[in-house]
Amino acid sequence: MPTLNTVRTNVLEIAYEESGPGDGRCVVLLHGFPDDVRAFDGVVPRLVTAGYRVLVPYLRGYGPTRLRDAATPRSGEQAAIGEDVRDFLEALGIDRAFLAGYDWGGRAACVTAVLWPERVAGLVTIGGYHVQNVAASGTPAGALAEQRFWYQWYLLSDRGRAGLEENRRDLCRLMWRLWSPNWAFDEETFERTAASFDNPDFVEIVLHSYRHRNGTASGFSMYAGSEAVLARQPAITVPAIILHGGADGVTPPENTESHGRYFTDLRRRTVVPKAGHFLAQEAPDAVVDALIELTDSDPAMPTR
Repeated sequence: MPTLNTVRTNVLEIAYEESGPGDGRCVVLLHGFPDDVRAFDGVVPRLVTAGYRVLVPYLRGYGPTRLRDAATPRSGEQAAIGEDVRDFLEALGIDRAFLAGYDWGGRAACVTAVLWPERVAGLVTIGGYHVQNVAASGTPAGALAEQRFWYQWYLLSDRGRAGLEENRRDLCRLMWRLWSPNWAFDEETFERTAASFDNPDFVEIVLHSYRHRNGTASGFSMYAGSEAVLARQPAITVPAIILHGGADGVTPPENTESHGRYFTDLRRRTVVPKAGHFLAQEAPDAVVDALIELTDSDPAMPTR
């Protein structure tokens, strides 16, 4: 069973689950929206059996993770969640780790790899290159892509704010069903995660995330330097593997066919048949195999 711990950074009290030996090669697993650390329940045991130290933090706005100061902006912008990962590693005294994530967690991992590549030994990014091009957010996509992002347009409105506040479980359950149409999760599985959406900052951070990326909310000055770098859409230089669910209902796999141009050391891109957006839940072995492939190819990290 994992141990639930907390670590304090300048901004957050980050709750995280830790499993495996303290001297094992370190893997950090990063969940997305709307999800939490339970996303990796099928991934962690096999990594632990292989001798890894596995850390699974609750992102800002989820579960027991808390912003330390009421005056701190409830930012959901990409620089914020990336800096959270950097701060998490620093607070735990971890110089270098392998990262894996999807959705918000994939974005946090990609941002960390762009801004602090010396911290990232390797990257498994579920869904491809997640660094947002905020400047291009006003460019319309095809009709089907626009339809898939209905929830983002909804959250830009006052009605969406009220709906997320009052109906967050209904909305998030619907996203699970639409985004992973082949995943037959039950209500107990959903509720184990849905408790994390009761975090007092969940609504504000989610709203800011989608409003900032779509150009209807400004970023905060504390993240302006990082956002300026990310605006250039920099390449990711660390060893990387892209995984993509073949049945992803929000960002289908054809969306990442050209993402190789953003990676200077892309080892492979694999589409996992039948898996949807919540790939780590649906095909955990694909995530484990990708991480082991990357770690076994890194002579700078200790062997298992």
